[in-house]
Amino acid sequence: MNQKQITRRYAREFTISMAAYTLILVASIYALKNIEMSQPLKIIVALAPVVPVIFVLIAVMRSIRDSDELQQRVHVLATTFAAALTGLITFTYGFLENIGFPKFPTLFILPLIIALWGVSFAWFSKRYQ
Repeated sequence: MNQKQITRRYAREFTISMAAYTLILVASIYALKNIEMSQPLKIIVALAPVVPVIFVLIAVMRSIRDSDELQQRVHVLATTFAAALTGLITFTYGFLENIGFPKFPTLFILPLIIALWGVSFAWFSKRYQ
């Protein structure tokens, strides 16, 4: 499979998974706010949006696995940078929480990693062109 086919497959899998995530997230929020349900059911409904995110991560991993060595290297650099910078940001902010800054919501950690990975992937890709 060439890089163009890998990219097309990734785009399709990512788009479908994110569309499912969006629909399930909206439905989950609506249901939790407007439908009376037991605590176990609330837990299931609240966690339902995680399922399509798992498929997004599988699409990312499959895309990286099937890419050539240069693309894999760029992904490793970008992922390492994103993880390290996310760690540094949350570690640093933890000290600010000790002086009264609001708590950092853990819900934002994965999106932060993904955003930093995207930016760093573009940066490292440009370096290898």
